[in-house]
Amino acid sequence: MTAVTPSSAVPSPTAPSPAADPDVEAAVRAVARRSQVASRALATASRGVKDAALHAVADALEAAADEIVAANGQDVERERAGGMDAGLLDRLALTPARVGSIAAALRAVAALPDPVGDVVRGQTLPNGLRLQQLRVPMGVVGMIYEARPNVTVDAAGLALKSGNAVILRGGSAAIRSNEVIVRVLRDALEGQGLPADLVQTIDAYGRPGGVALMHARGLVDVLIPRGGASLIRTVVEESSVPVIETGVGNVHVYVDASANLDQAVDIVMNAKTQRVGVCNAAETLLVHADAAGAFLGRMLTALAGAGVVLHGDARTAAAAPADVVVSPATEHDWATEYLALELAVRVVDSIDEAIDHIRTYSSGHTEAILTNDLSAADRFVAEVDSAAVMVNASTRFTDGGELGLGAEIGISTQKLHARGPMGLAELTTTKWVVRGEGHVRP
Repeated sequence: MTAVTPSSAVPSPTAPSPAADPDVEAAVRAVARRSQVASRALATASRGVKDAALHAVADALEAAADEIVAANGQDVERERAGGMDAGLLDRLALTPARVGSIAAALRAVAALPDPVGDVVRGQTLPNGLRLQQLRVPMGVVGMIYEARPNVTVDAAGLALKSGNAVILRGGSAAIRSNEVIVRVLRDALEGQGLPADLVQTIDAYGRPGGVALMHARGLVDVLIPRGGASLIRTVVEESSVPVIETGVGNVHVYVDASANLDQAVDIVMNAKTQRVGVCNAAETLLVHADAAGAFLGRMLTALAGAGVVLHGDARTAAAAPADVVVSPATEHDWATEYLALELAVRVVDSIDEAIDHIRTYSSGHTEAILTNDLSAADRFVAEVDSAAVMVNASTRFTDGGELGLGAEIGISTQKLHARGPMGLAELTTTKWVVRGEGHVRP
C-alpha cells in the first residue's frame, strides 16, 4: 500500500535507478570491507564485553546531550524553513529528555539476553552425530533511513549486542545530528577497546552512497530501509543486497458492537494523537453500526477537539455534531498513511465488512479490535493478516521498546525471516554445527 508522502517531506536518501558513481561505489565498498573486519572482533566477544560497550555508549550520549541537541536544532530549523511537515519535524527533533530515553533504551538492550550462541534446536541422530542449530550474527547490517536520528543509536546498539557491524545512511534532514551521534558512538567504542568501524556512516556520499550500499552484495549481509513508502520501494526494487522490508503503517482501529465505549474513546485518542508522525499511529477508524449511535458523536467531538481533520463516509458525516466538520472520504483517504492529525472514519455493518475493508487497504502493519466479544476478537486475530494485531489496546504498542525488545531496528511487514518489531534475535541468522567421531556417510 502506498502512503501519501507530504510534498514538504525530506528527499529520500536514494533515488530510483540513479547512475552509478564509480568513485563513490569504491569508497562505500571500502567502508563495507572495514565493517567486515570490525565485525570479527565481536564474533567471540562475551556478553559482558558487549554490555559494557552499550553502557559506555549510553553514558557518552548523555554526556554529549547538549552538543547533540544543538546539532539537531540546526537540522530542525533548516527543515522547518524548508516546509517540512509538523509530524516529520517531531520525528526529527531531539530534546535532552529524548536523548536520555535513547540512552535508556541502550541500557535496556544491555539487560536483555544475548541471542548469539542460543541453540534453536538440537538432537543426537541414531548414528551418533550430534546436531545443533545456533544463532549467529548476520555480519554487516546496512541501514537506509530518513529523518530519524534515534534510529542511528537504536541500529548501532542492536547491531552491537547481536554481534554485527552497521553501516548507516541517515539522509540529509538529520545530517548534523547523525554526524555528532556517530562520532560519539565511535569514540565510546574505541574507549572500550572495540573497533570504531563497528559503526560507520556513508552520509558524506549522499544519494549515490545509498545506491552503492544497495549494490554491495557480498560485503553487506542485509539491508534494512526505514522511512516513507518511496524510500522503501526504491530499496526493495533496486537492491542486490538481501532486504528486510519495513512497511508504512496504514493502521486501522475497529470498534465492535460490544466494545466498552468509554475505553474505546481513550484508545482511539491515544492511537491517533499520542504521536502522529509514526508508523503505528491509527489512520482509519471503523465503527460497527450498532455502536455508532452511542459512540460516534462523542468520538468525533473528542478528535476534532484535539485538532484532528476528519474524513468520513456518509453515515459518519450524518452522526457528526453540528460543530464537527467531516469531509467526504475518498478512495485516496482509505489508502493513506497520513502521519498527521488526520483520520478516515467509516461505519460498517459487521465484523466481516470491517475485515474486508482492512484486507483491501491495510499495509500489513498493525490493526486493533475493541470488543467485549471473545469470538469476535478471536476471528479478528485469525483473519486479519498484519504483523501485529491488538485486542482492546492502542496500536501505539507496536514498538520494540514497548514489547520488551529494548529497542527496534524497524518493523517488518514482510513474512520471511522477520515480521513485526525487529530486535536482537531478528539481527541473527543460524548455522548448523555437526559433531561426529569419525563419521562417514554410507
